[in-house]
Amino acid sequence: MDIQTVHAKSDAILDEVSRAVIADRAVLRTVLTGFLAQGHVLLEDVPGTGKTLTARSIATALGLSFSRIQFTPDLLPSDVTGTHVFDERTREFEFQRGPIFANIVLADEINRASPKTQSALLEAMEEGQVTVDGTTYELPDPFFVVATANPVEQEGTFPLPEAQKDRFIVKSSLGYPDEEGELEILDRRAERTNRIPTVEAVCTEADAAALREAVESVHVERDVRRYVVRLCRATREDARVRTGVSPRATQRLFEVSRALAAVEGRTYVTPDDVKAVAPAVLAHRLVLTADARVGNVEKRTIVGELLDSVEVPTVSYASRPSVR
Repeated sequence: MDIQTVHAKSDAILDEVSRAVIADRAVLRTVLTGFLAQGHVLLEDVPGTGKTLTARSIATALGLSFSRIQFTPDLLPSDVTGTHVFDERTREFEFQRGPIFANIVLADEINRASPKTQSALLEAMEEGQVTVDGTTYELPDPFFVVATANPVEQEGTFPLPEAQKDRFIVKSSLGYPDEEGELEILDRRAERTNRIPTVEAVCTEADAAALREAVESVHVERDVRRYVVRLCRATREDARVRTGVSPRATQRLFEVSRALAAVEGRTYVTPDDVKAVAPAVLAHRLVLTADARVGNVEKRTIVGELLDSVEVPTVSYASRPSVR
């Protein structure tokens, strides 16, 4: 699949999802780029903003299977991955797959589960497989996790380990719609008889896999690569940051920048692509100092200031035409 097709398919997917979800198109694009970059997405929002509908709509538009896991304090790892069940007929134990065996998995309110259950996702998110009772099972390909967290109600929740936060390629928020957007929600509801809006598939499973593969062909100039590295290294030198981003984050920023370029219809990455995705890729990975936390310093503010301070390369793209 060429980049022109990726651009056309991405626009069609976003258009179809927007028919069901009233949200900033840039946020929906961020979720889609997370998928195309072969990562996973964390959405932190208050209840009722459309997180579940967004995940379900993207799965439907991509023509992929969907599964929802409601995380609760009593959820066990086997409730996520599956377990072996004794079959009376065959007199043997058979593996009964858990809800994680789907192309797109919604991990709803992931911070309500215990750390042990949260960690059950680590192998799945990093390696696309789960190990149960010593046996490894491959997950569907493509495999994409959309996790949600409620930032307001903290009672009965468990903080996500830093290692797990690092597995999410981007973190974003749908936010509240504006007045016109909220009015449109009512207008759409008044025009249909069912409560849940419907979305049509615009891709097949093969198309979805090809979209991800095509992103690998997007070119990144050497100077832009150095810009990515310098930006990530700058997070480790800021006095407000106790632990900056890891080399894994450097790779993820590179990958999401390529995915955004493909969605925008370009075969090459610009510094503006890097700047556009950096807050969503880097901010949630920062560990701030105690003084910064007491001072209510925002992680995205730090990333924004670093974007202003790190020198942006001047790169010529005259020989690389856009497909748009």
